[in-house]
Amino acid sequence: MAKTPEETAAKILDDNMVGTMATIEGDKPHSRYMTFFNDSFTLYTVTSKDTHKVDELSKNPFTHILIGYDGKGLGDEYLEIEGKVEISTDESMREKIWNRVLKSWFSGPDDPRMTILKITPTQIKLMNTKGEDPVIVSI
Repeated sequence: MAKTPEETAAKILDDNMVGTMATIEGDKPHSRYMTFFNDSFTLYTVTSKDTHKVDELSKNPFTHILIGYDGKGLGDEYLEIEGKVEISTDESMREKIWNRVLKSWFSGPDDPRMTILKITPTQIKLMNTKGEDPVIVSI
């Protein structure tokens, strides 16, 4: 049985943590690789409060994310996500997404430099589904 676009998008987000996140610096795009945590199509990522991306997002809170392409060939499914970013004040999210990899940058989930960016999608497109046109995912 064929999966719905929503099921396919959820699987892509569950299976892929690393993607690119674009912000605007001045009037130019700026992209970087980020690690994302998915909670029912809301994405979270961790950064330091003293980064360019935090400054950029404070001026323009919109982002564009690419996630899921694994480079195995033409036709790989991936997502293009447009969203609005807010600095999350949800303390429980700090505990939820904390992992040992973050120890390279932060002392623990209560490190005051650790900043959680919450990305609420405004649109998700499912791309490259075996030569099909992009599909807007209902969220």
